[in-house]
Order: sequence, then C-alpha cells, then structure tokens
Amino acid sequence: MSKAKRIAAIIGIVLILSMYLVSFLSAIFATEYSHGLFMASIFCTIIIPLMIYLYIAVYKIVHRKDESEED
Repeated sequence: MSKAKRIAAIIGIVLILSMYLVSFLSAIFATEYSHGLFMASIFCTIIIPLMIYLYIAVYKIVHRKDESEED
C-alpha cells in the first residue's frame, strides 16, 4: 500500500503544480482564457486530493480480503 500511496501523491503533486503553472503563464500573457484557467485550477486543487483520498480508501476496502486470507 505504501508504494500506491507514493505514486498517487506524486501524480497529484505533478497535476496540481502543472495547473498552477498553466494559470500563472496564462495570467502573465493575459489571454482571454485566464479567468477560466484560474477557476479550473482552484476547482482541481480541491478535486485532485479528494480523488486521491477516495482512491486510497477504495483500495483499502477492496484489498482488505487479501490480508485476512493470509492470516
């Protein structure tokens, strides 16, 4: 489980940082999509960690049987 958590955390960090980078660059160049990209970044800042948490919770529930069978 530790390896899955690390992979999920790394993916989440990369996604969040890339969204902020895109919205930052968009704000610098002042495109017409700047506001939309910023709102998408805020939305994903909440959704990505939530999805990672849900993935880990479901993983624990699904693989609970594997641990009990080994005992």
